[in-house]
Amino acid sequence: MWQNNGVVRGVVLALCLGIGAGAGAGERGPVTNLPIPRFVSLKAAIGNVRRGPSLSHKIDWVFKRRNMPLQITAEYGHWRRVQDKDGAGGWVHYSLLSGVRMVIVERDLLPLLAKPDPQSQINAHAEAGVVARLGACGLDWCRISTDGFKGWVEKTALWGVFTDELRD
Repeated sequence: MWQNNGVVRGVVLALCLGIGAGAGAGERGPVTNLPIPRFVSLKAAIGNVRRGPSLSHKIDWVFKRRNMPLQITAEYGHWRRVQDKDGAGGWVHYSLLSGVRMVIVERDLLPLLAKPDPQSQINAHAEAGVVARLGACGLDWCRISTDGFKGWVEKTALWGVFTDELRD
C-alpha cells in the first residue's frame, strides 16, 4: 500500500512541477497564473540554479550574467524552473528574476534599423551574444535597445521572444 501511495504522490508532484508536461496554448502557472512558458530576465548578477525547488537541492549551474533572458517552464512555490537559450537550467528562486524583458542577439553584426523595414537607415550593429532590452514587437520585427543604441531588428534574429508574440 505504501508503494502505491508513493507512486501517486510522485505523479502528483510531477504534475504540480510541470515535469513531463508540454506547454500547451493557454497553459498557466499554478502559482502566478501567468503563461507557461514565458520569458523573464535574471535580476541578480549571480543566480544559483538548483536540481529541485528548494535550498536543499544541489546547485547544478550558476548564471553569471545580469539581465540574461530566461524562459520559465514551470513553477512551484517560490521557485521557477528556467532554461537559457542553450537549454541549460533548473530551479531558481523567484527573487532572482525580473519581469523586464531582455533578449539575446543571435545573428552577428545584426543591423539596428531606424524603422521596421530592411531598406531603413542603420543606427548601429549588434554582435551575436549581445543582451538587449526588448521593446515593441510586430509580426516580424522587434525594437531593441542596448548600450544607448536603439533600433528595429528581425524577430528571428533574437532569443527571448516568441515568434507569434506581439508587444506594444
